[in-house]
Amino acid sequence: MENWQAFLSFFTFLGVIGLVITEWMHLTIAAFLGALLLVFTNIMSLEEAIDYISKSHATLGLLFGIMVFVRAFESTKVFDYLATKIVLLAQGEGKRLLISIVGIVTLVCSVLPNATTVMLLAPLIPPMAQELGINFVPLLILTVLVANSAGLLTLVGDPATFIVGDAVNISFIDYLYNLSLGGVIAVGVIILFLPILFRKIWHTKLDSLAELPNPRINHPQVVMVGGVIVALVLIIFVIGESLPIPISPAAAALLGAALALLLSHHSKIDSVNHILRDVDWSTLIFFMSIFVLIGGLEKTGVINALSGILATIIGKNIFLGSLVLLFFVGILSSLVPNIPLVVGMVPLLKQYLVTVGLVSPEVLVTNFDGQFPPEVLPMFYAMMFGATLGGNGTLVGASSNIVAAGISEQHGRPISFKTFLHYGLPVTIVQLVALALYVMVRFLL
Repeated sequence: MENWQAFLSFFTFLGVIGLVITEWMHLTIAAFLGALLLVFTNIMSLEEAIDYISKSHATLGLLFGIMVFVRAFESTKVFDYLATKIVLLAQGEGKRLLISIVGIVTLVCSVLPNATTVMLLAPLIPPMAQELGINFVPLLILTVLVANSAGLLTLVGDPATFIVGDAVNISFIDYLYNLSLGGVIAVGVIILFLPILFRKIWHTKLDSLAELPNPRINHPQVVMVGGVIVALVLIIFVIGESLPIPISPAAAALLGAALALLLSHHSKIDSVNHILRDVDWSTLIFFMSIFVLIGGLEKTGVINALSGILATIIGKNIFLGSLVLLFFVGILSSLVPNIPLVVGMVPLLKQYLVTVGLVSPEVLVTNFDGQFPPEVLPMFYAMMFGATLGGNGTLVGASSNIVAAGISEQHGRPISFKTFLHYGLPVTIVQLVALALYVMVRFLL
């Protein structure tokens, strides 16, 4: 691959990130133009770009399915109703509401991927904030921070944890025993930050709960059938891939979307055209464009070059390598969505371990189902923690962040890069330090 192509791919990616950070251009437009630049300079063909997008079809299918599903039931006012009930349970107190959000998101994230959790729960946030008379943007950001952190609680809580866990053949039970405490620590850090970062909301209190509106659910029978569809989708999320005919979470989400469209159309609560028109296409196009940009870095050898530099620094030092990986991947993950980052880093880490002689070349086989030497596993665990928690750092760090930004923009208040950074950066720094100590004590000392 010619050097100019590697340089152009690298600086195009940096340029897109720079435009997003400075907010000189809408993030979707910046990423879209960056991806097209790679195509028009023949760094990759249009077919290759589409192929890189198709490699992440599961992520896109999951996002699209949940978006359609949530939008299909918007006209029933079920989200407004649930939001009021949550505020009532919190007794109109901001601090109780913040703690409730942490608890609910953590619970849901223990069984569902974090981006899915955000798509399901984020529609509740704006009406809740309106009833308390507060800005909903900090609450959306809190939802994202908790979802990303709680994604470490189980093997399926975050795509990054699943990708890394699958690469080293760790079981669901082994993950709970060895790594779930990391998720508990990460969520604990957020709880400690609540009265500091969310100080205004923490001290908010309604004078009287009688001030709250009393929304009613429209079309309750439709909502009941919708509840059955939700239950079906959740069951498939949990057990689908272990069925005789495996069903992926993305396929389950698309099934839920199709059934929701069918229900909305035949009950005449909304039209198919209106539902599909309101899907957050901006977020979907952003992700597709980012996948192309990462593909450009991979094709031109930029990622391999970075891996070589990393191998030179680390050598065979597992202790140093684990800590460097945790912070290095954490920083990268704050600038690159963690799904494509981990997809690129896993084979590079395997190659590095083979190159320095810490594992045998057989681990590079596509469907390797053996066990890695226990002494190298902390490096994979560190990469997992860094990729997941690094996503809390900036607006573009994780799929959950982009989903929340799209929902916020649809409600008239875009989340700026600076605003997200105000909340996410301090949390991320403390979380990475805390998890570095955990990795040291649990696996390296």
